[in-house]
Amino acid sequence: MPVLCALRYTLSRVGSPILVGAMLALILSAGMAWAQAPSNWPTRPVRVIVNYAPGGSTDNATRPFMARMSQVLGQQFVIENKPGASGAVGVEAGTKSAPDGYTFFATPVATLAILPNARKSAYDSFKDMVPVAHYADSTLVIAVHPSVPAKSLQELVAYAKTVPGKLNFGSSGLGTLTQMICEQLKLSGGIDILHVPYRGGAESLSDFLGGITQIFSEGNVLPHVQAGKARLLAVVDSQRHPDFPDVPMFKEIFPEADILNWFGLFAPAGTPAPIVERMATEMNKIALEPEIQAHMLRLALRATTGTPAQLGALLRKDFDRYVKIIKQLDLRLD
Repeated sequence: MPVLCALRYTLSRVGSPILVGAMLALILSAGMAWAQAPSNWPTRPVRVIVNYAPGGSTDNATRPFMARMSQVLGQQFVIENKPGASGAVGVEAGTKSAPDGYTFFATPVATLAILPNARKSAYDSFKDMVPVAHYADSTLVIAVHPSVPAKSLQELVAYAKTVPGKLNFGSSGLGTLTQMICEQLKLSGGIDILHVPYRGGAESLSDFLGGITQIFSEGNVLPHVQAGKARLLAVVDSQRHPDFPDVPMFKEIFPEADILNWFGLFAPAGTPAPIVERMATEMNKIALEPEIQAHMLRLALRATTGTPAQLGALLRKDFDRYVKIIKQLDLRLD
């Protein structure tokens, strides 16, 4: 009990035995509350901020987890969609919430690793939040409209060099990972293609299918590939897609294009560590449920597991990598 002895000695300098005893009791009761936090939490509904609109990949990835969390822990985990500014609005709201274990926020990698490096941000991706769980990955792609005479990524690069500035690449917005795929393709292939930002994946898909843009990267194009309305040239993921096993990954063609669209759950800085650990443990259990895995796969998503420390390391790795790319491209979004 060396810590308590030291505390007793320090408090004894106050002078009053009654006051010393009261203060020691207060400290001990606070320590007991901390230790009991995982078993007592949650005692009321938990808010989970999603920084994109309903129906998007971030929302689709998060909802099944929170529905199960509600069942497992006996309190409602209520999703609150706060879209805007490429996800920055929701992240800012999350970081400014009380760190009491009753607010978490879900975000894709781009909002934390790309936006703060390309424009002034109201949050610090490391100081203002604590990692909780890397719970899902999303399959992104490189697909072309049937009007483009390319059946492989190498053929697309070769064709683009014959028509510099003529091909348009539609993304889901400025500062998103889909923009970074476009920028990386330009950089790795040495080609001149035009980036066209949209307000989301649904809007950009519509113009792509209509032939207004010729290159597309959102996973929502996959059903249209199977219908013959788009041609899949590469998968942007950590593994090949099970429905398209013969289609290479982007990084198989260009090793430097090691891009992964992951989704992370975070909490405001200062959230009690036992609550963070409890949340991470439950999220990991849910990710291993066969029903969740099958549901996610149907949405071009993959349930994943990992510790808070692993999520923090993943964020640091991508943050540092995109710093280099953004500086190389002199990319500013202000």
